Amino acid sequence: MKLLLDTHIFLWVNADDPKLSKKARRLIDEAQEVFVSSVVFWELAIKISRGDLDADMDELKLALYGNSFTVLPVTVEHACATAALPWHHKGPFDRLLVAQAITEPLRLLTVDRQLEPYSDLILFA
Repeated sequence: MKLLLDTHIFLWVNADDPKLSKKARRLIDEAQEVFVSSVVFWELAIKISRGDLDADMDELKLALYGNSFTVLPVTVEHACATAALPWHHKGPFDRLLVAQAITEPLRLLTVDRQLEPYSDLILFA
């Protein structure tokens, strides 16, 4: 299975946070490949610059590569796919992650239950 991590999951993996469930850890460990979207880093950069998150972008980049995660760039196809999504969720970052999961296809690992109606590609941690 190929996984795409949402922002919370990426942060929890990086911090070895107990909020990361055993199920999520197992899925990540057993995945054929684990992707982190560049949209996750866009969201993190915004939250850090606004003061909503106390983290260091350089350390987060090191964690990305240190965990051997694959970067998933945002493509025109991903962006265009958001137009076809119903408005179950209004967050632009999450909508783009859903569009990427559907377009690629990848299993999106998240804790956000509002994403459930979008696809059976959504997995909950």
